[in-house]
Amino acid sequence: MQPEEGRRRVMIEGVTPEIDAGRFPIKRIAGDRVVVEADVFTDGHDALSCLLLYRHESAAGWTEVPMEPLVNDRWCGELTVTELGRFRYTVLAWVDHFKSWQRDLAKRVEARQDVSVELLIGAAMVEAAAARATGDDAGWVKAFAETLRIGGDEGAHQALAPQLAALMYRHAARPDATQYDKELGVVVDRPRARFGAWYELFPRSCAPEPGLHGTFRDVEKRLDYVASMGFDVLYLPPIHPIGRSFRKGRNNSTAPAPDDPGSPWAIGAAEGGYKAVHPQLGTLEDFRRLVACAAEHGLELALDIAFQCAPDHPYVSEHPEWFRRRPDGTTQYAENPPKKYQDIYPFDFETEHWQELWDELKSVVEFWIEQGVRIFRVDNPHTKPFAFWEWLITEIKRACPEAIFLAEAFTRPKVMYRLAKLGFTQSYNYFPWRNSSRELTEYLSELTQTEVAEFFGVNLWPNTPDILAEYLQYGGRPAFMTRFILAATLGPSYGIYGPAYELCENRPLAPGKEEYLDSEKYEIKHWDITRHDSLRRLIGQVNLIRRDNPALQANHNLRFHRVDNEQIIAYSKSSPDGSNQVLVLVNLDPHYKQSGFITLPLEDMGLDPHQPYQAHDLLTDARYLWHGARNYVELNPHTVPAHIFVLRRRVQTEHDFDYYM
Repeated sequence: MQPEEGRRRVMIEGVTPEIDAGRFPIKRIAGDRVVVEADVFTDGHDALSCLLLYRHESAAGWTEVPMEPLVNDRWCGELTVTELGRFRYTVLAWVDHFKSWQRDLAKRVEARQDVSVELLIGAAMVEAAAARATGDDAGWVKAFAETLRIGGDEGAHQALAPQLAALMYRHAARPDATQYDKELGVVVDRPRARFGAWYELFPRSCAPEPGLHGTFRDVEKRLDYVASMGFDVLYLPPIHPIGRSFRKGRNNSTAPAPDDPGSPWAIGAAEGGYKAVHPQLGTLEDFRRLVACAAEHGLELALDIAFQCAPDHPYVSEHPEWFRRRPDGTTQYAENPPKKYQDIYPFDFETEHWQELWDELKSVVEFWIEQGVRIFRVDNPHTKPFAFWEWLITEIKRACPEAIFLAEAFTRPKVMYRLAKLGFTQSYNYFPWRNSSRELTEYLSELTQTEVAEFFGVNLWPNTPDILAEYLQYGGRPAFMTRFILAATLGPSYGIYGPAYELCENRPLAPGKEEYLDSEKYEIKHWDITRHDSLRRLIGQVNLIRRDNPALQANHNLRFHRVDNEQIIAYSKSSPDGSNQVLVLVNLDPHYKQSGFITLPLEDMGLDPHQPYQAHDLLTDARYLWHGARNYVELNPHTVPAHIFVLRRRVQTEHDFDYYM
């Protein structure tokens, strides 16, 4: 095989981060650093120079960052992504003959050898660089060349000057440089893509009195309540007209009563489809007003995208080619045998008219962006083609880079990960079913400490309208406190379906089922949000703790710690500069008090193992003076099942006054 350029001697391998051989981008938040490493080597003993190249997709030229050698031919460099959108990065390296010459000259000078010829060799290389340099650099390089030509001790001294090395590096010719054969990608999102507390509610259940259908104006009146708990995102299930054909009744009954409102996910009726709002909720103008009012309360509105139609949806009659037909001439409804969902028609993404279908569905997202929505929770994305989502999200984010997509993909791990790779900002996951210390440790470690963390955005939900996990069914109020604190501190993004959550709604449809009895999906509820046993105060307190402690606003820093009682889980997070150290301990047993000893790696946490340190519990305001790595903890699930400690090191002033910071 004839090489493309036989003089290119540098090999570049093992570049990280790199997802699936560069097929997919990694993900970052504006302002983040991206640390890039690569194996860079050549034959023989020549010295190398290596650069990290990066550019925003809108920029024509590369920005260059020097990479530094680590060990064993491994090199490292870092860049900072400052704009939303997509960045590209790659690695460039070359045999640096001047660096090799300077390295060998230093050895000869130290051995007191005659270096007059070597100085002439160096002078020729410096003169060549002078021809490439511009401005002040050109004069400096030329002066160095003249000194090297003169030779002697001064010539040898100047030849080894760091300033000359820097100038030669800056103006290297690089005629035979090797560039990595891939340009790798980074998708850069806004901070809400990483950190945020989500609250889900059904607008139709926000009426002030039982028996009434709630409106957008009623949701406006509920904003104070949601904001008082410290949430960042208010997520609404589908707000569109609901189909009447095959409408589901209470508890998913196929025999609805005349006044049953139906499931919001059965989208479309005579009043319109995806670009219309349910007439009992209000108008599009009312919705836009709600978006603005939510912003005034510090809340961003998230909207459900559920690409499926009720039989009444206008698409069914206007575009029958987008749906599958059964041999008896009827339209194919959704099925999960033996379950049948006659109130929902799935799209046929294998239709010959797929491009028109794709374009129309994209226009739905664009329509709601025009109404002020920037966050979308996507229903069951794993039942639609991967290629469709990659195209749609890429196109949407190209025009609206602040858009965020949350995948409701409770499915197989590889499918969830693929959806994340191709564009989804965040994803639901298996957190609702990970209950033991071992399960939580193993799963969250996979999500935060492996390559998965480069592309998979975690959003932890202890409940949803579809999921009432067994732990919540039988653990009572302590179970709801425990799972909330775990979700809010294990992940920078989490959500709850309320008011069911703060009111500890735990009645299942039947034993062994994870569906709610009298589910809000099929009926209008009236929640008493003033109940004295509500978790509202705890939720507000924890959300305030999250906002006040940068350590809880990211996930790469999650570390688990050993406790000699498996009913207690312990983990810590630290801020990027190490100034904020948060330690969380949670009693996983919702029934009984648990105690044990925790062991901490104090030096890794920036604490002196020989000095006392303070553990300040932000939930109770109690302060404990701890000594050494091993300390005792005790947690009662019926009072507060967790500690959220800020660890403060001891500082002694010149007047022997101790304080903790």
